[in-house]
This record gives sequence, structure tokens and C-alpha cells, in this order.
Amino acid sequence: MKKSEEFLKRKELNVPRGPFNTVLNFVDHAKGSIMTDVDGNDYIDFAGGIGTLNVGHCPQRVVDALKNQIEKYIHPCFHVMMYEPYIQLAEKLNEITPGDHHKKTFFLNSGAEAVENAVKIARKFTGRKAIISFERGFHGRTLLAMSLTSKVKPYKFEFGPFAPETYKMPYPYYYRDDRNIEETDAAILNKFEEFFLGEVPPEEIAAIIFEPVQGEGGFVIPSKTFVKGLRQICDKYNILLIADEIQTGFGRTGKMFAMEHFDVIPDLMTMSKSIAAGLPISAVTGRAEIMDAPAPGEIGGTYGGSPLGCVAALEVISMIKEEQLLARANEIGDFILKTFYKWKTQYDFIGDVRGIGAMCALEIVKDKTSKTPDADRSKKIIGLCNQNGVAIMGAGLYSNVIRILSPLVITNEQLQKGLQIMELQLNKISETIST
Repeated sequence: MKKSEEFLKRKELNVPRGPFNTVLNFVDHAKGSIMTDVDGNDYIDFAGGIGTLNVGHCPQRVVDALKNQIEKYIHPCFHVMMYEPYIQLAEKLNEITPGDHHKKTFFLNSGAEAVENAVKIARKFTGRKAIISFERGFHGRTLLAMSLTSKVKPYKFEFGPFAPETYKMPYPYYYRDDRNIEETDAAILNKFEEFFLGEVPPEEIAAIIFEPVQGEGGFVIPSKTFVKGLRQICDKYNILLIADEIQTGFGRTGKMFAMEHFDVIPDLMTMSKSIAAGLPISAVTGRAEIMDAPAPGEIGGTYGGSPLGCVAALEVISMIKEEQLLARANEIGDFILKTFYKWKTQYDFIGDVRGIGAMCALEIVKDKTSKTPDADRSKKIIGLCNQNGVAIMGAGLYSNVIRILSPLVITNEQLQKGLQIMELQLNKISETIST
């Protein structure tokens, strides 16, 4: 019996079925963009820990920083006795996030926890309660974050009741809209005025939270006009704008943060995933006067801003700059999109190709004319890729999007090989359809 088969039996006996698994094997070791399972099989990583590994698996600089830190102290708890790495990372994020205004930062454990606390801060500062999020948006699995999230299955089904005073608005999805981009943007932005009249007055809305590029929603990219329109609405009614950069941050889109593509400065920003090469840490950064709204003890957490996470994050930020990973993200994205557009002309079931930096996706449909989402075909392609040495994942409200989140340290040879393996699976699916 293979080790993975043995481990899988133990997993099924001892771990609940709720946590999903993409590749049904177990990793033994990983480096850069390659994972090796317990049976010695290599996988090219196109999933990147769902976007947590922009600098790759086990980067030596991060490993060395962790070894050095772990011999000093592991976790005295910032609320008990403070430590410098926490301050250093706060200073660095205040420096590199969009805007030259005075900012402050504090740290938590996960993306969902960052979202929850950003909302707490926004409510405390404004004295308002309502929060607006968007269709197809994903903000986490905790109660408030889940309430802000749009997709019902598997995230919300039978987990209610949900947090009150959360509302959803449409978000541009140009591929599935018959109007042109300008008409779509105008129609959605105009709906806010109707919403303020018919649902909740702007005087009761604390914040609008959105992903600059929807991740779990299918890598849906809005226009600069739309994002600027959100900023204008917030400015008009003194509503805070929260940018959820948990999946898009730290080089994924070819900028340090996706908001830089839109020339819009948010009031608050949530970050996690690739901030620390896979260590669990998250951050909320925002305007100093907003961040100071909660009194001492009103925000925080025992493990928030662990020293290990802080030193790892500092190394990650240095790596992105010194190894020119922003430029590399754009090179990777160009290579992937060139291949994807070629596939789009070859396969009738590839309806749309989307990408910004190294955040790229294919949308799988029944056919190009109907644009009917084809979740089954997407699932088969992903399964075949995972069985043949490429770890890859799906996304999208209709579960019909295949997304790539490869580490930004992936080599051209690894990238090309991974795409070749993908193409073989697309050919298999195409041949199955034709027969």
C-alpha cells in the first residue's frame, strides 16, 4: 500500500469531511514551486497554498529568519510583553501600502479575522452599523466574514442565521453582461442611490468592503472607473472603503497591492495569505485616526502578530523587492495568458480568459455561444491535472473557473511544463466530448 493511501485512510477516520482537499496525496517536502508527496511524486504547484506562497515553498531567507527567531523567543504574546518585529512589520506595511497619509497597523491570525476586525474598527470610528459587500465576494468563513461572503454552497448553506446589517450589491462581471464596460459600471454605481433610498440610508453605512480582484468569485477584474466610482460614493457619504487584499496582495497582480492598478487609496486594507510565506498572520492597515478609534483592549488576540509571522513577513517583503518579483509576476502572467488565449481559440468550452499579473483564470462553459457554466467539465480538468502532476484549483460562483496562483519564483521550465500537462488534459476532455 502506498503511503498516501495509508495516510488517507487515517485522515478519513480521524478528520471530519468538512475541510476540503484538492490533491488527494500527502506532501513530504516542498521547495520553490515543486511539492513532493510521501510516495516520491513531484507536483508543479499552480495553487500556491490558495495564494499564500508568492515567494514559494520554504524560501531559504525565510527559513533562516525563522530559525534565528525561534531560538530567541516563540510567543511571549504582544499583549503581555511587546517585541520589536511587530513594530518593524507595522512600520513596513504603513510605508508600502497605498497612500502617503499617516497609517497604523495591527496584526491577527487569519484573513477572516482581519476582515472581522476591519469591520469592528469601521463601526467604532463611524458610529454606524451597516456594511456593504458584493455579489461573488469572499471574505472568510467566520460568522461576520461568512455573512459578507456571497456564495451559498459550500460556504453558507445551513450555517445561518447570519450577522445582521450586512448587505450585498452587484459587482461587474463583464463576460456575463451584454452591455459594454461603461454601461455596466454606470448601471451598478447608479444602483447605490436606489439602495440608499430603498434599503439603508447612507448615514447608517459604516463601510463598503470589496476585493480589488475577486478571488474565490472567479478572478473577476473590475475597471478602474468602477473602483474610482466606489471611492467617490464613499467620499460623498463619509463611508469607509475597505480593500480586501488577502489574495491579491504581495505581488500577485504585478503590483505590491492590487489597489495600485486603480489609483484608489482605501481607508482600511486587510492582508494575509502571502504576507509571510505560509505562516498564519494577517494585518489591518488604515488611516491612523480610524485605526485609533477602538480603545485599549477592544481589538487584539492572544496569537495576533506572532514573532515568527512578523520576521517571516519582513523577509517576504524584502524578497519581493530585491528579487524583482513584481516584474516576474507580470512575466508569468503574460506567458500564461498568451497560452490561455491560444487555448481559447482551440477549445469551444473555454469561454473566457482573465488575468492581471500572475493572477490568471480560464472560465469553462458548455459552449461559447450560450456561455452556460460547466462545473462538471471544470472539475474533470482539475482532477486530471492533479492526477498528472499539476496541483491546481477551481473558483467561481458557478464552480466553473480554473485559477492559477503559482509561486512567483516558478521557473520558465516549470511553468511551461505545467501548462503542457494542462493542455494534455484539455485535449483528453475535448476528445471525450467529440466522441
